[in-house]
Amino acid sequence: MFDTLSDRLAATFKNLRGKGRLSEADIDATAREIRVALLEADVALPVVREFVAHIKERARGAEVSQALNPAQQIVKIVNEELIRVLGGETRRVRFAKTAPTVIMLAGLQGAGKTTLAGKLGKWLKTQKHSPLLVACDLQRPNAVNQLSVVAERAGVAVYAPEPGNGIGDPVKVARDSIEFARTKQYDVVIVDTAGRLGIDAELMQQAADIRDAVQPDEILFVLDAMIGQDAVTTAQAFLDGVGFDGVVLSKLDGDARGGAALSVAQVTGRQIMFASNGEKLDDFDAFHPDRMASRILGMGDMLSLIEMAEQKYDAEIALKAAEKIQKGGKDFTLEDFLQQMEQVKKMGSISKLLGMLPGMGQMKEQIDSIDDRDLDRVAAIIKSMTPGERDDPKIINGSRRARIAKGSGCTVTEVNNLIERFFEARKMMTSMARGGGIPGMPGMGGGASRKKGKAPKQAKGKRQSGNPMKRKQEELAAAQRREERAAQAFQLPGGETDPSKFELPKGFEDYLK
Repeated sequence: MFDTLSDRLAATFKNLRGKGRLSEADIDATAREIRVALLEADVALPVVREFVAHIKERARGAEVSQALNPAQQIVKIVNEELIRVLGGETRRVRFAKTAPTVIMLAGLQGAGKTTLAGKLGKWLKTQKHSPLLVACDLQRPNAVNQLSVVAERAGVAVYAPEPGNGIGDPVKVARDSIEFARTKQYDVVIVDTAGRLGIDAELMQQAADIRDAVQPDEILFVLDAMIGQDAVTTAQAFLDGVGFDGVVLSKLDGDARGGAALSVAQVTGRQIMFASNGEKLDDFDAFHPDRMASRILGMGDMLSLIEMAEQKYDAEIALKAAEKIQKGGKDFTLEDFLQQMEQVKKMGSISKLLGMLPGMGQMKEQIDSIDDRDLDRVAAIIKSMTPGERDDPKIINGSRRARIAKGSGCTVTEVNNLIERFFEARKMMTSMARGGGIPGMPGMGGGASRKKGKAPKQAKGKRQSGNPMKRKQEELAAAQRREERAAQAFQLPGGETDPSKFELPKGFEDYLK
């Protein structure tokens, strides 16, 4: 969604590189480019004006004029301002002191409230809660059935006493669900309300009545991230008519310009709490302004990647594979490779995972060309092998390869390529286990350019003077130089030698918690 904005900002910062000092003209030109980039991304005009004004003000200050690298300082300022616009700190759910905690969903029809109710329910379940979904959307055809199906897929309970399709009182359903949750000991109630095609006064009043009946601890406004400038108008209307405590962005995986995300928090004063970035129920997580700003600026999102790996990756399987690799890879089989590949697939698409790595913003075309179906083809080839063939691929002869190709729906060439790449990977593991580094990589211990039988030439040492007095002076001078180099090696940043006076860079301590 933020690809266009990221590309424009990256091009803007590229023009600043190599400049030792920024003039007024440079700052004005940079601010103009950032303004155009934000407007093209459909960010609301008042937000753009304030954002650019803050950047120009800070860029003219001492923090840039005295910086060793002004371009990097500008990137730092833009990053900090993006975090501020996106809401600052991560906003967590406020849970009630006495269960159940009531969360009410509101928003336009088609924003994805019903699906999001299931996603939120599943997310809360992973956080050790027992959520209950309540069907209060009795207007839209089959909305109750849809919520029941979504709840079943998410593995959470649903309260739907009315059939819907225009039948039933949504306010009574919402009120009764609280007592039902207390009786069945559900600690979180998620109320799915009817959507609106626009700012409908009657349905807005119905949402206000449900709010008054259940007294929710959190009212979440579900906002379609693809609607652009109109997001601000809609959000403001809901804030005035019903009120809400936080925003949930849906369809963040779309190809729209994404200005809604950069506008709604600043205009309404309500932070974005969650983001839905896919169709699967797992494509949902808490919204972190600092991580989103980092992604927009092409600096990756390693923290989210680590969290995904911790949630989806089986630690026992990873440990067994690591032990085999450390032993030289001889025991690493195609079965182990298949398990590792399936673990990676659990985390999502390969292109999505690579996009979270720092510096990958410059390789968007290559990442976009990655086809996740290639992993399915590889898996099909390995699953078409017998257990013996997976353990020892050396026994796979011509007739076996033809059988594997036929069973997996691939060609013999594709089977050959997979087996060859597997043996190359094992060879690399063996080299790394012996301390030889990666074969063929200069500087990694794997270069094999040295010929056998020829010892490397030793560098000639500096000739010593034949005069004893002069030689003594040279030795003293050399000893003094060694002491100075040793002192500099243990010197702290900024020239400080007293460890008690050393301070970590601002914000760095967060990564040590």
